[in-house]
Amino acid sequence: MDGVPDGVPRVPEQRRPDSTPTPSEPSATPGAERPAETAALRFSVLGPVRAWRGDEPVTTGSPQQRALLAALLLREGRTATAAELIDALWGEEPPSQALAAVRTYASRLRKVLDPGGEARRSGGTTATAVLVSESGGYAVRDLAEEALDLTVAQDLATEAEKARSAGDLCHARETLRRALALWDGETLAGVPGPYAETQRVRLEEWRLQLVESRLDMDLEQGCHAEAVSELTALTAAHPLRERLRELLMLALYRSGRQAEALAVYADTRRLLADELGVDPRPGLSELQQRILQADPGLAEPSSPAPEPAAVPVRPAQLPATVPDFTGRSGFVRELGDILASAEGRVMAVSALAGIGGVGKTTLAVHVAHQARAAFPDGQLYVDLQGAGARAAEPETVLGSFLRALGTADSAIPDSLEERAALYRSVLAGRRVLVLLDNARDAAQVRPLLPGTDGCAALVTSRVRMLDLAGAHLIDLDVMSPDEALALFTKIVGEERVASERKAALDVVAACGFLPLAIRIAASRLAARRTWTVSVLAAKLADERRRLDELQAGDLAVKATFELGYGQLEPAQARAFRLLGLADGPDISLAAAAAVLDLPVEDTEDLLESLVDTSLLESAAPGRYRFHDLVRLYARACAERDELPPSERGSALSRLLDFYLASAAGVYAIERPGDRLVDHLEPTSYPGLRFDNRHAAQDWLYAEAICLLACVRQAAGRPETLPRAIDMLWAAHDLSESGANSKEYEATAQALVGAARSHGLGRAEARALMTLVNVHHVSGRFERAEEEAERAIRLAQESDDLLPVCWARNARGIIALYQNRHADGEEHLSRAIEHFRALGDRPGVAAALCNLSRIHLATGRTQGAVALAQEGIDIYDAMGNSLRGANARYALGLALTQSGELHSAAERLQEALEVFRDSRQRLWEGMSLFRLAEVDLAARRAARAAANAEMALTVLRGIGGEWRRGNVLTVLGRALSGIGQTGRAQVCWQEAAGIYEELGSPEAAEVRALLSPVQAA
Repeated sequence: MDGVPDGVPRVPEQRRPDSTPTPSEPSATPGAERPAETAALRFSVLGPVRAWRGDEPVTTGSPQQRALLAALLLREGRTATAAELIDALWGEEPPSQALAAVRTYASRLRKVLDPGGEARRSGGTTATAVLVSESGGYAVRDLAEEALDLTVAQDLATEAEKARSAGDLCHARETLRRALALWDGETLAGVPGPYAETQRVRLEEWRLQLVESRLDMDLEQGCHAEAVSELTALTAAHPLRERLRELLMLALYRSGRQAEALAVYADTRRLLADELGVDPRPGLSELQQRILQADPGLAEPSSPAPEPAAVPVRPAQLPATVPDFTGRSGFVRELGDILASAEGRVMAVSALAGIGGVGKTTLAVHVAHQARAAFPDGQLYVDLQGAGARAAEPETVLGSFLRALGTADSAIPDSLEERAALYRSVLAGRRVLVLLDNARDAAQVRPLLPGTDGCAALVTSRVRMLDLAGAHLIDLDVMSPDEALALFTKIVGEERVASERKAALDVVAACGFLPLAIRIAASRLAARRTWTVSVLAAKLADERRRLDELQAGDLAVKATFELGYGQLEPAQARAFRLLGLADGPDISLAAAAAVLDLPVEDTEDLLESLVDTSLLESAAPGRYRFHDLVRLYARACAERDELPPSERGSALSRLLDFYLASAAGVYAIERPGDRLVDHLEPTSYPGLRFDNRHAAQDWLYAEAICLLACVRQAAGRPETLPRAIDMLWAAHDLSESGANSKEYEATAQALVGAARSHGLGRAEARALMTLVNVHHVSGRFERAEEEAERAIRLAQESDDLLPVCWARNARGIIALYQNRHADGEEHLSRAIEHFRALGDRPGVAAALCNLSRIHLATGRTQGAVALAQEGIDIYDAMGNSLRGANARYALGLALTQSGELHSAAERLQEALEVFRDSRQRLWEGMSLFRLAEVDLAARRAARAAANAEMALTVLRGIGGEWRRGNVLTVLGRALSGIGQTGRAQVCWQEAAGIYEELGSPEAAEVRALLSPVQAA
């Protein structure tokens, strides 16, 4: 019942003495060489006692012989006397020939561990044995460093302890996982004798301490929900281990399940009183009180203390810093550290790049003022006008600098090279800071760099100075939301912002968190006392007017962007305009190539050149994005400058074709033989080709947000709407992923409305099918039924049979959920007819599997098994593993009801692995739920609780409340089966509440489960 000590637990006792050889030390025999047979030996004791030479297993003999080997391995090189070994193997009642037996076991082990050793020794060759006789006893010596799995585990635990002490929790967790993975079942499994039993207990206790330490770090890193399932299983297996109960309470509380956390304490208190007659230890009681008081300290792990700020320093000849400078603390520290390091080294150069208005000059001036004390010999500043039509000439700037440094006009030479040489000579031995603002490129900057020990230069530019040798490059991004709000508040005033905080957040978000835009918006509001923050937010909400609103006096966001756009080459300007048309947070290189109708290589060159000008950002390798305001400006440029105007629509049409063709490719590779791809709208631009299913899935989920944005954008035009709807249908995996379900549903709703408003019946029927799937996944069965019925009517009117097939299939499974079994059988039978008419064998298999569940619900168990097996045969013949998993799921349900629990578990486990590999979160969670039902039927309550907990975690945010109620009901039954009745009651109460709110008949069943508890 002891808790886990601070840090990572070490293995108890059994320390290696310094005076004896260890598995990592050489043999004590001088000049001995390790034979080849010994060098490759490996042993395991964290599980069955086994040995390998290389990859070949070595026979370790009878249980008593393995017991002898284990006893020697666990002494880690120390000699065990014959008496100690006899006691280890037989205890107080050894057989009469115990000593002879020990010698026999040792002789047999020596032969298998060192098969060539006897021959070498008889031939006069010096050889070192693995198992040696010494002082009437035996020892195992001369093993490689990682020859014993226990030694490896100890080293990994030590490494994890060091990582945790250093604050590297990620490395510590991963190292502990590697250590724990070395266990292969019960330690010293099948090994007899009292010594083995003692070591089993010792090493199992250490393993549990490692598990507790790793789970503790899981919670420190926020993995609360994921830990609940494992902790539930562990508390069931070790009910009296209070540390596990404490971790389970904390995990439940941080997962928002306070009632269950308190129920764990109640169950623990009752169990300890019944079994041991004691109260919980103080730590557990204190945690209960903190949960009852909603102690904020329990909510999240503590954060490390912030690093101390850099010592402020100040220059002498710089523009005034703004009094309301806000945020950028990380960049201020970084640049301050670089400038502070200038003394004693060749000049420090830092180059800041970013879009216009991001605050490069403001940051550079602020940092330069803070660094003033480090540069007592002066500071130089110049605006190089790099973004304008006429940038400053380096020789002119050098003349100005030389005069500022005290050089007479008559001593200043004419040529650039001579001025640069004199400039460096004048700075020699001085400590001067040079701020080169708004540079055009590296060629303009190079002659202006001091180049002498103790000096430093700060450079700002819209262009990334990749070719400025030795420079420390910084890409300046927009402000964080907190920094942006703080700047807005400083300018407007705390009183006006405090009462309209949400509107203020809307304002800074509309400004794209760009400092210049925020300053303009805040200045306009500060100058208009009759305006509220909400009035300003409303003005900025109109995207078409936003750039016009963001100007005050001589400050204007549009004018800042215009300077950069005006310097682009024609091909760059076209790419800038057309890419700005696409919705979505970013765009991939392949998608951008479709927009521009260019080869990928040429597209990449153009996009990278735009990144260098800071008009485009590189979001990740192969992905690009605009700042929100830059995107609006790019669209305005497209409307103004793109000729012919039809090219704007053509660019978006190519993007839609690219996404549709690629999504169809994903669908086809995941569902071989499925006819949906044959009925999609044709495309004129190709999509990507995928080598395997995993690459296809990676693409779909990586592009999900951009793909859905493209669909919504295409919904506004009747000529692109049918393709948009087909793309959503082909990408319907996104509706079941959890991460993209809400966006998918909103998009489906928008497409249905758009098709209806344009009077496109065929398109509306297909859009309704995407919505039917959304409602079905979310447990909204009545709405799914209504939409499916309308889809059938519209599809029949437009002679489009495919939506009719899938709508019938959907209505069949919905009828099953609503206990309308006759209706369900009719719908599914007609779906099978329709699918066969289309030659869609996977569709037939899907309907057969759903019909299997109707048979199951009406007591026709053998028919259910046969139908599901028929579905599996069809899918397997076509190589359709994903749909085959659905069929195995259906067969697992039928086998469960027929009492074939082992086969049911096998089929459901097969389905689970495919769903998990295919990222089908809904079906992964449902498979875990069904496995929990099988475990309950097989009286494996602890395993049922673990599977149900995992199902709850996987189904978080997907599947709807009805399915959640089902899982909670089964979890309650499992918890009751392992004696955790308090938690069981909480689960049933929550399930009852869900069912009653939905009006589901299951409410009565759950209330019946609660009645005995309430009566007691």
